[in-house]
Amino acid sequence: MVVRTVAILTFSLLLAFSAAPVHADSLVAPLRFLLGEWEALSPPSGERGGFTFSITVQDRVIVRTNYAEYPARDGRPASRHDDLMIVYVEGDRLNALYVDSEEHVIRYAVQPHGDREVVFVSESKASEPRYRLTYTASADGTLIGRFEIAAPGTDAFKSYLSWTARRR
Repeated sequence: MVVRTVAILTFSLLLAFSAAPVHADSLVAPLRFLLGEWEALSPPSGERGGFTFSITVQDRVIVRTNYAEYPARDGRPASRHDDLMIVYVEGDRLNALYVDSEEHVIRYAVQPHGDREVVFVSESKASEPRYRLTYTASADGTLIGRFEIAAPGTDAFKSYLSWTARRR
């Protein structure tokens, strides 16, 4: 499953890059506020997490790596979640591909709102939930994240996770 996902990702990105316009770096520019290493603030007791946004491929791609560690609790063993998201230009728009250690794959349309907020919205499929991930830069330098889910066939997003992070 992972090898197939990586092969599909590689092929998809090759196609996207071959069609990328000269102004690709300007489409990525509004997301520069995300760049850097971030750590979660005030997570629940014993939990740890952080993420890094880095720019690559001649300023045309942003890569996010993320982790969350959960201690053993209520009869559950300790666990770790890892994920990777690649934000890339395709034609005249931004898209993202998310994959994680739990075998989730999410394709997002990326919608910057100025230079302090970005919203990632998943494709709409009748039989699957939709996802919305929002990052907002605060005046105090922290980054607020929100992950929401909508039931299949609806656009009624409900909060699933939220967090605040600061640069390391």
